[in-house]
Amino acid sequence: MDKGMTASPKINCHDFTSLVVVLFLSLVTLAGVSSQPITDNQRVFSIAVSRVQHLHLLAQRLFSDFESSLQMEDQRQLNKIFLQDFCNSDYIISPLDKHETQRSSVLKLLSISYRLVESWEFPSRSLSGGSAPRNQVSSKLSELKMGILLLIRANQDGAETFSDSSELQLAPYGNYYQGVTDDESLRRMYELLACFKKDMHKVETYLTVAKCRLSPEANCTL
Repeated sequence: MDKGMTASPKINCHDFTSLVVVLFLSLVTLAGVSSQPITDNQRVFSIAVSRVQHLHLLAQRLFSDFESSLQMEDQRQLNKIFLQDFCNSDYIISPLDKHETQRSSVLKLLSISYRLVESWEFPSRSLSGGSAPRNQVSSKLSELKMGILLLIRANQDGAETFSDSSELQLAPYGNYYQGVTDDESLRRMYELLACFKKDMHKVETYLTVAKCRLSPEANCTL
């Protein structure tokens, strides 16, 4: 592990699944007891935030390692090209800036986070192979997606509802690295890692703000 990387809690997929299910059932029970604070919601939020923080750090590490393997001129050219392109997930409507993020409801932030994580379930397979951190991405995304879905169900009300069927079908990355030249493959991997890092940063921001909303006295300023 890199010195700059914060160690995440050692909760495997089975433990995480069991914990969020138990906590969600507790939320349903506690919802009808007005005199008892719903602390389990905050605990699930804390786990989800911890998970996405780890994924964001992992995304930064993968991108940094890939960049370090490139020649300086390749780095410069790829960075220039990427600035002109859009990530596949940019078609998911998200807050334009920190002010819009702060004005968004908890359910909206959770819903956007869910769709962003979901959009990476397929392309994340292209990140696997070669190193242990790469091989962790898909499973950690699945864990995070499940945790966010439970939070959505616990936080939606009659005024706001969420449908887990995507309103917009994103164009899949498909066979993203097949039948291309070495230069094209290099560019596509660069873009994939850069977009993954960008989206995990978004999800970390949205979940952190949503979690902060549960503490009325907290300062949720970005």
